[in-house]
Amino acid sequence: MKRISFQALAALAVLLASASVVHAKDAKQPKLVVKTLDGKSFDLAAQRGHWVVVNFWATWCGPCIKEIPDISAFVTAHKDVTAIGLAFEDTDKADVDKFALSHPVAYPLAQLDVYKPPADFDPPRGLPTTYLIGPDGSVAKKFTGPITLADLETALAAGAAK
Repeated sequence: MKRISFQALAALAVLLASASVVHAKDAKQPKLVVKTLDGKSFDLAAQRGHWVVVNFWATWCGPCIKEIPDISAFVTAHKDVTAIGLAFEDTDKADVDKFALSHPVAYPLAQLDVYKPPADFDPPRGLPTTYLIGPDGSVAKKFTGPITLADLETALAAGAAK
């Protein structure tokens, strides 16, 4: 019995070691390819050379809704900045589409499967969660909680100064 237990434990150790998942805090250049609500594809790698705001949000999240105009203003004010809004909630696409009609944004939106979040990003522990990705494709800053236009401007200035 001890032999079987040891073999099972060894197999589990090998499995865990080989199944490591790289998250945004570890990934030098996280990957993200999603289908947007309007049916187009958004590929983070295709945005190289630009700053990108990757914003995890939900339709029921008050702070998420409050920050949408600031993210839109930030994207509109900077030609070298784009954004993607990732609806991170278990709801029908029709609900997210309806929300998008009543809350216009200056960037594309996509809905994620909460059970299969993007591998290179940590699943949000709270919403909103936002990443500022630098022109080289690396994570320049991660925000947990609501952000403002000033927060984004400060992070962009700090990242551009590097």
